[in-house]
Amino acid sequence: MMIEAGEEQPDGVFETPEEVAAYFDRLWPLPRSITGEGVRASHDILGEIVPLQRTEIPSGTRCFDWTIPKEWVVREAYVVTPAGDRILDFGENNLHLVNYSMPFRGRMTLRELNSRLFSLPHMPEAVPYKTSYYKEDWGFCISQNQRDSLADGEYEVVVDSDLVDGSMTVSECVLPGETEKEVLISTYTCHPSMANNELSGPLVTAFLARRLAALPKRHLTYRFIFQPETIGAISTLQRIGDHLRENLVAGYVVTCVGDTGDFFYKRSRRGKTLADRACEYILANSGHPSKIIDFRPMGSDERQYCSPGFDLPVGMLSRSEPGAYPQYHTSLDNRDIISFEAICESIDMYYRLCLLLESNRVYRNQVMCGEPHLSKYDLYPTLGGSADAYFEVGDILWLISLADGSRDLLAVAERSGSKFDRLAELAQRCVETGLLKEEEGIP
Repeated sequence: MMIEAGEEQPDGVFETPEEVAAYFDRLWPLPRSITGEGVRASHDILGEIVPLQRTEIPSGTRCFDWTIPKEWVVREAYVVTPAGDRILDFGENNLHLVNYSMPFRGRMTLRELNSRLFSLPHMPEAVPYKTSYYKEDWGFCISQNQRDSLADGEYEVVVDSDLVDGSMTVSECVLPGETEKEVLISTYTCHPSMANNELSGPLVTAFLARRLAALPKRHLTYRFIFQPETIGAISTLQRIGDHLRENLVAGYVVTCVGDTGDFFYKRSRRGKTLADRACEYILANSGHPSKIIDFRPMGSDERQYCSPGFDLPVGMLSRSEPGAYPQYHTSLDNRDIISFEAICESIDMYYRLCLLLESNRVYRNQVMCGEPHLSKYDLYPTLGGSADAYFEVGDILWLISLADGSRDLLAVAERSGSKFDRLAELAQRCVETGLLKEEEGIP
């Protein structure tokens, strides 16, 4: 959905931990998958934060090497013990049912049932998260403690589900800027009740979009996409991949941004793209500990955007590395392991990253032969020999020395050690005096 920039930042643009928590609690119980009404209901709630345009991609649609699957519908699923107790109830915990389980009704022995159960012996209290998207099968997930307590006898099994011709839901928000060059912020909405690995990403993305929508103006265009992991990103590349190849200047996959772990960045496949340089600069100057690694073809949707046919400048900025924290893909990835203050910190980090991209420009010095006479342009400080004057002149000299039309402001900051925000402010002053001229195009 196209949203015009506001004239000023209205009240309520900057979220509070309490506001984030309220949305989290509404999203938590919804039974999400790669398709289905749980996804649509989740997008409805996220659309209250920032307006979203929804696209429904029909089952059977070819997307490169993949095909959009049938839509999964679950009415109920549970197991009844020999004593008559109802356990593994999908209505109580949507992780209990293997995602995309086929319909089944029957009775079986404990030995037969055990062949359909998944647990984690090394994490006896956790219910694992399992899927069977592209193979017709069924099963239940159970904690090892509960599994060990099951008695011999006959069990009743009910999986009241269907796979129907339907569609896969993708929603997006496009914030137009002065240029068609884009920043992509991509997240996924396909996991059931998990906190860090699911809900933190869509919440950070939606609240970031709300902040950027309220800017008085935007130089770049911002595209926010909410979709199922893997198949969603592949369908997006099928739909607008050529557009992104032509216009994308930086992109980020938002996941696992809700805990208090150190920030973690995985570079794009190309490395040293504007997306990588900007994120690494922001992290280095954030005051937060961080870890940066090179691209590898395992992870989230960055591997789709960076696939060889597109090789887009897309990295992944998270807190704890996906898959590297013990609660990952289990019922222990819940409200207890996240911090709504940390989610707000993650929104802040992404916001500072976008503001840097907004301000990054290429300039050309209009006095290339010899050093400009700064006083003539009212750029020489009047503070005498003070240290402040020394550093201010140093920043200006670095700027005009490196502003030869071949480097962006970020490169000047990287080379000089001067603060990016300070250089952006000085560059604007130099443009106003005629000493610098902004080059056409995007860095």
